[in-house]
Amino acid sequence: MAAKGDYPIPKFHFRVQWGKDFRIGFTEVSGLDFETEVIEYREGSSKTYNSSKQPGRTKYSNVTLKRGTFEGDYDFYMEWRKTFYFQEGNQTGSRFRRNVEIMLLNENHEPIITWTLLNAWPSKVQSTDLKADANEVAIETMELVHEGLTILT
Repeated sequence: MAAKGDYPIPKFHFRVQWGKDFRIGFTEVSGLDFETEVIEYREGSSKTYNSSKQPGRTKYSNVTLKRGTFEGDYDFYMEWRKTFYFQEGNQTGSRFRRNVEIMLLNENHEPIITWTLLNAWPSKVQSTDLKADANEVAIETMELVHEGLTILT
């Protein structure tokens, strides 16, 4: 048996969930990245003629979730979207936002890495495109915006 860390982790076994009981299978997740702006600063009395670089604001990419379209399965549009838009009795002001966990799993279905999107909500839902001359699977897409990304290992 190979020692821990001898092989790269495969990326095909993952789970997406929000809350404890609600999840839908996806075929692709992309946009798990962030970027920190660079602020260039030069002090007026500095004897060097170059500026120092400081970290600025951190920007998070939107996360895109894709899955195949199935006959009679409308959870993508109805049930999952309801968890964001139509929660009754939520008085916290975060009624449209949820933390979403994306877990990369090992062969025992245990999380190896977990990305948590903070205060996420769907900004775009897209049905499949239709082409008479194509022989492809129909894919639905949902884009999530969020206010932060944490990574746990």
